[in-house]
Formats: sequence, C-alpha cells, structure tokens
Amino acid sequence: MNGAVDLPLDRADLTFAASGDALVSRSVLPSGVRVLSEHVPGVRSATIGFWFGVGSRDETGLVPGPSGHAASFGSTHFLEHLLFKGTRDRTAFDIAISFDAVGGEHNALTAKEQTCYYAKVQDRDLSMATEVLADMVTSSLLDATDFENERGVILEELAMAEDDPADAVNERFFSAVLGDHPVARPIGGNPDTINAATRDAVWQHYQANYRPQDLVVAAAGAVDHGRLVADVERALAAGGWPMHQAGSPVERRGRSDAAIDGGSPLVTVRRPIEQTHLVIGTPGLRATDDARITMSVLNAVLGGGMSSRLFQEVREKRGLAYSVYSFAAGYSDTGVFGMYAACAPQKTRSVASIMVDELQRLAADGISHEELARAVGQLSGGSALALEDSDTRMTRLGRSELSIGEFSDLDETLRRIALVTADDVRDLAHRLASRPLTIAAVGAVDDDVLSGLV
Repeated sequence: MNGAVDLPLDRADLTFAASGDALVSRSVLPSGVRVLSEHVPGVRSATIGFWFGVGSRDETGLVPGPSGHAASFGSTHFLEHLLFKGTRDRTAFDIAISFDAVGGEHNALTAKEQTCYYAKVQDRDLSMATEVLADMVTSSLLDATDFENERGVILEELAMAEDDPADAVNERFFSAVLGDHPVARPIGGNPDTINAATRDAVWQHYQANYRPQDLVVAAAGAVDHGRLVADVERALAAGGWPMHQAGSPVERRGRSDAAIDGGSPLVTVRRPIEQTHLVIGTPGLRATDDARITMSVLNAVLGGGMSSRLFQEVREKRGLAYSVYSFAAGYSDTGVFGMYAACAPQKTRSVASIMVDELQRLAADGISHEELARAVGQLSGGSALALEDSDTRMTRLGRSELSIGEFSDLDETLRRIALVTADDVRDLAHRLASRPLTIAAVGAVDDDVLSGLV
C-alpha cells in the first residue's frame, strides 16, 4: 500500500493490501450500512465493533417528547447502558452469557463524537458476536424498569468520576478551554440532566440516530469479509431494519475549525485531598489537521514518556510529582492540548510554573535532533506494537471510516512520522504557546496560588 487510501461514501466496494500482509475490504450496502474488515494472517481471534457517528456533542439539551420536553445531555451514554439490558429475543443475562460462555469480551464506549459496541472472540464465534451486537443495536426494548435501574447506575458512575480528582480536573479543563462548544460538555451528562432524563426522550434519541445509514461495522483479525457482510445483513434484517431499502451513508462531519471563545483562564475546585491535580493547556488541533502527526511528535518530546522534558524536569530533577505528562485530543472541528501533573499542595505553583516554562521553551528554542530521533522511534515502535492487538486495528478501521475518511496502514503512518522536522515541532509549539493558556486545578488550592501564571 502506497499512501493513504480514500474512503469515499459513494463507492460501494474497496479491497486493498495493507502492511504485514493484511487485507482490508470495505463494502457499502444498499441500505447505507458500511462494513469494513482487516484480515490479519496467522491469528485466531477477531474484534468487531458496531459504530455510530453520534456522541455527547450531538445532544441538544432539550428533546421534544409526547409529554413535553426533557433534558437530553447524557442521553447518548444513557442509551449505551440500556442496549445491554435486553431485546425482544434476549434478556440482559442472555447477552452476558453469549460472550462469557465462549471466553469472549464485550463492552461499549461513548465518546464525544462516536458510540461503539464491540466484542472480541475466537474466529469461530464471530458470527455469534455479530448476531448479538446487531440484535442490541436494532431491537433493544429500553424497558421502563430497566431505565430507572440504570439511572441509578449512571448516577453512581458519575459520582465515582467526580470523586476521582484526575477525572474532575479534566472535565473542568475541557469546559474552561472550549467554553460553550459542545465538545466541552461531559460525556455522561451530570446528575441534574440524568435525573431529568425520560425514557421517551432517550427512545427518540435511539430512533433518530440508530439507522442503517448511520452504522459502520468494523472487524479485524481472523475475518472473512464476504462472510462478515452476509452475517451483518442477515442479523440486521432479523432485527427489522430495511436492508433492501435504498439509502446512502450519512455525511461525515465538517472539517473546518470552529471558533472557540473559551471560558475562564483559571478554574480551581477546593477539596481537602492530599494532592493538587493540575491541567494546563489550550485549544489544540482538529482530528484531520495536517499537523496532527507533528502534534504526536511534540507530545512525545514534551510529556510522552520517561525521557520527556516534563518528566525529567518535574519528577527526575526536582522530585515534585509522581505523575506528569502531556496529551492531545482531536475532534472534527476543534481539539485540546494539555499538560497534567499531580503534586503536594505546597508545590502547586512551582510545578505549574515549570509546565508553562517548558511549553514556552519548546516554542522559543525548538527541539534537538536527538529528541526528534527519540520521539520518532517512540511513536514508530508504539504504533507497530499497538497493531499486535485486533482491538486497535478494529478501532483504526472504525475511526478511519467515521471521522477521517481515509485509511493509513502502518507503513504510511511510519512514513508520515519520519517526515516531521524539528522546525515543524517548533512552529507548532509556537502556535500553541501563543494561544491563551488555561489552568484547571482540583485540590487544597485557591486561585491566588496560581494567579499570574497565564
């Protein structure tokens, strides 16, 4: 495979070789369902995911229902929970034992722009996994009693996340950096919106966003594409979906940068805990930005490992923190870049100051050729090792189809990483450092400890 392969929505079938003797196939069915597979020689397992391009950012806040309006923030995550609670033909226990009985794994994830229901099984059990997941996405009951029970489960999940200061500071950071942008909202909603959610509103969300034209099925490992397509068509038809009715896949999200007004430059939440949890950062890059590979290299140098600048300066040289790193997340029209550390309250300002200084030093002085080579090696090796897992390959397929619109194999990924220069990294660091920085902190800390740093 030479270069990335485009995945146009109006092309029904594609097949091409990928690195490592893998074979990638893609079919767009008449109903608009997209099925992608990556056959990997020599493996005996497969991972399959049913992807929908709807996430927490797509919730409107108010959804009309038969009895008025109901808050819908958190509905996507609520629905993800409910699809495991039973269908017309299977109870929740039936779904669970389908996978437990064969030693498989099954779960789901709700993100800001996607939802995925997935399973990993032996090759001989892939048809079963396809059938059960298809049943869940087409025929879930959203039973009223299950709905109320799951409301309690989700409230406990939210409470658990809020009790974790690392989760809590991350949510405050997103909100402060992105302001009113829908990506800034918590994926799971909050206790008020979950308590206000109604079964009718979540049912409407299900009916509006789980349709043939919305679905991407991705599978990787020991997969025969023809059999997979036949299994998908049969299982979805059994669930009542009109598989022979003509339809076109929904368009992918736009790729222009959103205007970010931002929120507060400093947000602190005082809690009587042993550490201050800090995140310092700024709006980053959208998922399809041409500089996204450069961002990976920058992140590796600044805070992506034990040899990174933040780890060395904060932990190794000064002993100020145990956990310190940088990160980046990209979405269709925006992104975030941040640096995280957890430290003793009395060290908060010192750690925050070092984090800001390291970003500014990177922007002013760039990186050495040794740092560039080390980062390229780290990313190249990490990319290759990650693809030993069929879960990673399946996720790459799903996200390539839903978000990026092109598929890059390992060889293409390594080629792009190798093209990044030290000047590219310095220029991107300058872009980031020139933007207003935001500090979010949770712990025994007040605004005055961090004021004046950004």
